[in-house]
Amino acid sequence: MGSKKKEKKKKAAAIHDRHLLYTASVQSVDADIEFFERVYKSKNRKRFTDLREDFCGTAVLACEWVRQKATHRAWGVDLDRPTLDWARKHYLPVLGEAVDRLHLMEADVLKGEAPKVDVIAALNFSYCIFKTREQLRAYFAAARRGLRSDGVLILDVFGGTEALIEDKEDRKITSCRSFDGRKIPAFTYGWEQASFNPIDHEIRCHIHFKLPDGKKIKRAFTYDWRLWMLPEMRELLDEAGFRSSDVYLEGWDDEADDTDGIFRKRKRFENQDGWVAYLVAHP
Repeated sequence: MGSKKKEKKKKAAAIHDRHLLYTASVQSVDADIEFFERVYKSKNRKRFTDLREDFCGTAVLACEWVRQKATHRAWGVDLDRPTLDWARKHYLPVLGEAVDRLHLMEADVLKGEAPKVDVIAALNFSYCIFKTREQLRAYFAAARRGLRSDGVLILDVFGGTEALIEDKEDRKITSCRSFDGRKIPAFTYGWEQASFNPIDHEIRCHIHFKLPDGKKIKRAFTYDWRLWMLPEMRELLDEAGFRSSDVYLEGWDDEADDTDGIFRKRKRFENQDGWVAYLVAHP
């Protein structure tokens, strides 16, 4: 009886853990890593080994990278100690010997305290916390200093006509397992764009979760950002000293009435209600 209660309590904890719910609904680390490897190998005709995950949060991307191969090393950089401590408690114990190749740093991404690496990833739009050109340019310059000469900086960007309005969207997330093996039952992920100012592009967003037991986690995460456009980001990368940058966007599958999941380099793209791109910069 005691073991059953313990298991039930553990399951309930997983259902209500906002970090697990976020990873299950927002992050696709396998797809990200596959893209990183493709882009880096296309540029350098070799595989990369050293990854830095900026604004890493729970650092699940960095954890997955070191878990995949014994030659992989990763640095996760974030200012939020409680979230880093969450990663240390839940993810690091399952890494085994790979934990020695993972370095979690409570540090400012603008200060570049990690050693130089092959790939720096700043995903989940976290760089949007920088609201002025000077701040974002400073981050890009710091990232460039943190890259080896043949390295790449990879960011994700969102846009489209619906990115510029107040909006709400719910999406069903199927049952899955977390990085540390815990079962996450099916739940509903909610994305809310609560406000948008067209004058300065400040945007305030929330993530909500509806759980299988009927409970809700409202505003599990809140973001106070500037919505950056691709042209101005590429201009700032140029000003920060990057030699070039490329934009990768998904194609469309008419039969499935959905994106085809393949990010291709684009020079032109028909605008849509919403899209997500990878922006890849070369020092």
